[in-house]
Amino acid sequence: MSDGGGSLQGQTVVVIGGSAGIGLETGRLARAEGADVILTGRHPDRLQQAASEVNASSTAAFDANDPAAVERFFDDLPPIDHVMVTAGAPHYGPLLETDPSELGRGFSEHFLRTVQVARCASGKVRPPGTLVFMGGTGGRRIGNGLGLVSTVTVGLSPLIASLALELAPIRVNLIAAGFVDTPLSASLLGDGLDARREQLRATLPIRRVVTPGDVAALAVHLMTNTALTGATYDIDGGQQLIPPPST
Repeated sequence: MSDGGGSLQGQTVVVIGGSAGIGLETGRLARAEGADVILTGRHPDRLQQAASEVNASSTAAFDANDPAAVERFFDDLPPIDHVMVTAGAPHYGPLLETDPSELGRGFSEHFLRTVQVARCASGKVRPPGTLVFMGGTGGRRIGNGLGLVSTVTVGLSPLIASLALELAPIRVNLIAAGFVDTPLSASLLGDGLDARREQLRATLPIRRVVTPGDVAALAVHLMTNTALTGATYDIDGGQQLIPPPST
């Protein structure tokens, strides 16, 4: 790979959480750029459908929040070049009303999963390949019911920077997304999805909703531009620049 950039031709990209949404689109774009793609997900049927769409070289069904399963997956891999992690979902609710086990799960599904993937991938990723993790921007605004989300949002950036130093010359980066029109967003918003889309189309500076393809393009750029490491890259269509929706 040349300094400053290149292509994915002949490289191997692993997408953890690659059966839908951002992960699926990242796998699709990486494949179009010439990479061999390995997809993982929790649901075997949905994973096989995604693999067929992307023409993935292989798949593995496991829960990315299970440290032992993550270790087994990486142990069985040949050398690879890039890992994209999109698995997981935000946890909402008042901190004092949330069961302690739920709070622990919320932290482990972000911080501990990130460290475990980095630990297990460190012996498999060929420098100057990269690990790309997903975070968010919404939690930067403190609000009632956002305590866990805000903590994770703030904590992921220094965690990623620390991992970039420990894993160098392997590169580690974080994508912080605002609202992205994915199946996960649909499940979280339910009947309010269309209203949220219209509100964003009317108010975002880009005058459209951010799509999984937009995030996938950024992920592939982080993989191919070898000057990028240890940083957080926002992609929200300018969502942080506008007032939050009234309640």
